[in-house]
Amino acid sequence: MKTVGIIGGSTDLATVEYYKLINAHIRAKLGGFYTGEIIINSMNFERSAHFVNNNLWEEGGEYLHGKALSLERAGADFIICVSNTWHRVSEAFMKDVKIPLYHIADPTAQAILDLKLHTVALLGTKATMSSDYLPNQFSSRFGINIIVPTDEEQIYIDDVIFNELAKSQFTEESRQGYLKIVDKLVSRGAQGVILGCTEIPLLIEQKDRPDVPMFNTLELHARGAAEKALLD
Repeated sequence: MKTVGIIGGSTDLATVEYYKLINAHIRAKLGGFYTGEIIINSMNFERSAHFVNNNLWEEGGEYLHGKALSLERAGADFIICVSNTWHRVSEAFMKDVKIPLYHIADPTAQAILDLKLHTVALLGTKATMSSDYLPNQFSSRFGINIIVPTDEEQIYIDDVIFNELAKSQFTEESRQGYLKIVDKLVSRGAQGVILGCTEIPLLIEQKDRPDVPMFNTLELHARGAAEKALLD
């Protein structure tokens, strides 16, 4: 079994879910008391949020670079990062790291292609939605077109993430607010929705809109990491 190196902490809630899901998938595959070989180096979320909210991407990339190097030294065979947002500086934080990054877009795109969809919406932090990074990953590598919410909707989504979800606050008002935005994105042509912040699936889920495929990046990424760990 390969050892999974996790850059965690953004947020701690997402990191816990990754750990649980990877272990659950491995146990389901192998039975018995099997769990994953996992190393976690966790970000201080206060620092992570400071970098993101102040557009300090170079400084943040250097911070994560130290995490990636430490995971490599500790014996990880590959690395995952629990944050969609921080993937935008993945080239920087993986510089000179000899083990590979298992990118969060890879299993997400595969799930979209499996349903033969070509246009999906992206929800996430404002930094994720306003950046070309993930849309370009999906379009250039997989031929998937990305629709994002309006500027006003992005501000609302981002505010809920940082001031509620990251603090383990989940309200019906915010859930309905998110679902209203999902409905608007569908009316604009989205065939499905990427839940592109690993805290969003803690607020809305597939059963809220059964006819709109929702792609939970946390679940897809964690399951893919478990499968990758089990490859010979």
